[in-house]
Amino acid sequence: MKNSHVHTVILLLVLVESGLVEEATAHPCGRTFLSALIQLVPCRPSVAPFSTLPPNELCCAAIKRLGQPCLCALSKGPPISGVDRTLSLRLPGKCSANFPPCN
Repeated sequence: MKNSHVHTVILLLVLVESGLVEEATAHPCGRTFLSALIQLVPCRPSVAPFSTLPPNELCCAAIKRLGQPCLCALSKGPPISGVDRTLSLRLPGKCSANFPPCN
C-alpha cells in the first residue's frame, strides 16, 4: 500500500514538472488539476487495474467534495498510469454520489 502511494506522488510530481499540470482559475476542480488528483489518492486502491476493492470513506468524501464537473474534467484529462478509467468512472455510483453521467 505504501509503495502505491509513493508511485502516485512520484507520478504527480512528474506531471507537474513536465508542464502537463497547470494552474487555471476557471478549472472546474478549483485552483489546479494537481490539487484534485491529490484529493483522490485515497481512491487509488479502488481504481487500480483489475481491482475489486470498494472505495473507502476517504475516497467517497473526496468524490462528493470535488463534485461532478471536476470529476468529468479529470476523466477527460490525460491518462494516469495505474488507473483504470472505467473503474474510476464508477466511483460516484459506488459512493452514492448520484451525479449525472459525464457528456
